[in-house]
Amino acid sequence: MITRFEELDWQDTPIGELTLRRRTEPAVGQEIYEVRLGDEYLMSSLFTVAEEELSTLGLAAATGDDLSVLVGGLGLGYTAVTALHDDRVTSLTVVDRLGAVIGWHQRLLLPVSAELVEDPRTSLVEDDFFALVRAAPAEGEGDYSAILLDVDHSPRHQLDPTHADLYTVDGLRSLDRHLATGGVFALWSDDPPDEDFLETMRAVFDGVVAHVIDFANAVTGGTSSNTVYVARSRTAGEPASDRPSKAGS
Repeated sequence: MITRFEELDWQDTPIGELTLRRRTEPAVGQEIYEVRLGDEYLMSSLFTVAEEELSTLGLAAATGDDLSVLVGGLGLGYTAVTALHDDRVTSLTVVDRLGAVIGWHQRLLLPVSAELVEDPRTSLVEDDFFALVRAAPAEGEGDYSAILLDVDHSPRHQLDPTHADLYTVDGLRSLDRHLATGGVFALWSDDPPDEDFLETMRAVFDGVVAHVIDFANAVTGGTSSNTVYVARSRTAGEPASDRPSKAGS
């Protein structure tokens, strides 16, 4: 099978040259969509299991029937669209630093774009997620039922070094201010569970767990893994659990 590439968009962004392309993947015999930043692959529609699980696991830990969800990182849209599949979600705000990425979906260039942008619960916002959560919530904002984050490769390997402060105790405390009491923070990572980061999370949140997400890799013929961290904002006045949660699948 001949591999064909079609460049759907190219833009120079503050963090480098961003390219969206569609190609045929011989290993699966279907079209896939890929995002590259310079020479680095950022994401592919061939591997979306963990991105979808970020929403599924995060919202499974959320309580209530009127969920307000904030997603950091739009990308190909699979995390956001999976959140919309939960009928309890009444509002979904997706923040991405790159207007180009938001534009892809507004132009319906990606497989899930129409489902995402045509849902009245969805708001796409061009902003810096990390700057947003560093700042105190504005009056009438915040109190999210869940914050789902998929921007960096992992807590140790950031796409932009200015993101590093989020993965500290102080950074997570700042993010926690944007959650409702008992709200959920969930984070995608390309690395295996990181015990040091788990301890950092336990200093701020309750119910901390790292889920290992295994999925078939059609390119290598083997199995690949990502990690989804899930934690819960502490009930006001309630101390941290005396028994820290263990990482597990």
